[in-house]
Amino acid sequence: MLTKLKRRAGQLALAAALSLGLTSTASAIELTMYYPVAVGGALTKIVDGLVADFEKENPDIKVNAIYAGNYNDARIKALAALKSGEPAQTSVMFSIDIYELIEQGAIVAFDDVVKSDEDKAWLDKFYPALMENGKTQGKTWGIPFQRSTIVMYYNKDAFRAAGLDPEQPPATWEELVSMGKKLTKKSGGNVDQWGVMIPSTGYPYWMFGALAMQNGQTLMNGDGNQTYFDAPATVEALQYWKDLGEKHGVMPSGTIEWGTLRQNFLEGKTAIMWHSTGNLTTVKNNAKFDFGVAMLPAMKRRGTPTGGGNFYIFEKSTDEEKAAALKLIKFLTQPERTAEWSIKTGYLGTRPDAYETDALKAYVKEFPPAAVARDQLEFATAELSTYQTGRVRKLLDDAIQAALTGSKSPADALGDAQKQADRLLKRYR
Repeated sequence: MLTKLKRRAGQLALAAALSLGLTSTASAIELTMYYPVAVGGALTKIVDGLVADFEKENPDIKVNAIYAGNYNDARIKALAALKSGEPAQTSVMFSIDIYELIEQGAIVAFDDVVKSDEDKAWLDKFYPALMENGKTQGKTWGIPFQRSTIVMYYNKDAFRAAGLDPEQPPATWEELVSMGKKLTKKSGGNVDQWGVMIPSTGYPYWMFGALAMQNGQTLMNGDGNQTYFDAPATVEALQYWKDLGEKHGVMPSGTIEWGTLRQNFLEGKTAIMWHSTGNLTTVKNNAKFDFGVAMLPAMKRRGTPTGGGNFYIFEKSTDEEKAAALKLIKFLTQPERTAEWSIKTGYLGTRPDAYETDALKAYVKEFPPAAVARDQLEFATAELSTYQTGRVRKLLDDAIQAALTGSKSPADALGDAQKQADRLLKRYR
């Protein structure tokens, strides 16, 4: 009788543990999630903290969040894992990877995973400009997470020293040149402070997407099968970028490194830099001078591509794993979590209701630059994304660098890139 009572007590205890999710992690659903970091800083710790919060609320799901390097590294590692037989279930990867991932059959559309009306409504909670790189073929394939626009950081103290109004940063291409000349400081034949720096390594096509859009030109169509690299307005935009260094002397000639530009700005080597809003919190925490953040200047209009990473769910996952991955992604994109992510990193709050949370409202009131990237979404366009994205993007990157270093004229460099892109994309038309 005593043995039966002990057995019964054990069964009841096990049932209680199962209902509370207190059994060992061996019985939990296990997810592997890759994510990139493109701007430096302590983002890995922030991601680890968010994942830990999720696991506390969902003890039946264990998440192995793996930092995978930059965006290109994350794509390579995630796709390699799929082929290795030990695939990840979800990953943050470039929003522009969508066509490649679909073509390889690597990802599943969120429309095919969501079940409830609440889940379906969640797909419509994000800023439309950020969803442009996540939707195609009438379905949603990527959910915005680590998203950005390019913004203009400027040193207000340098503006004051040059006799410029620190509350009036350049709003046009012409003003960028005229102010840039006043901000460029020389001594003994050397430049101690440049007027402006725009990075041309790392993600040059991204910066160029901004210049092209400011001149009224997109770089591709909405179907991912046509580029406009040799359009007259595109060529004019690259000529302007080149002229900032060679003709106007407000920026170093040649290439400027993405990875060291933020430090150059913090050290006063440039008065203005164009960079990701994902740098905002790090600049805020480390600048020893008064600085401002502004929208990018306009030629025919204002413009910036959106950028950064989306969440994807991989096809090679069980239905249970896909459901768990969806639960994780929904958790990490809740308004409160999105607000926390934006405050701690500088990345965009990806949905309007994040800016209605008490935390982000208070932060924007205290630190108005946090709203610049959001407000600039009004002028944003999709980031360069096509079939054969990696190869097409490299064609443009190489053309930009060829023009900036003087090995080809902007017209010749972009004309050659367009011819090669046409050959790659012809079969998708």
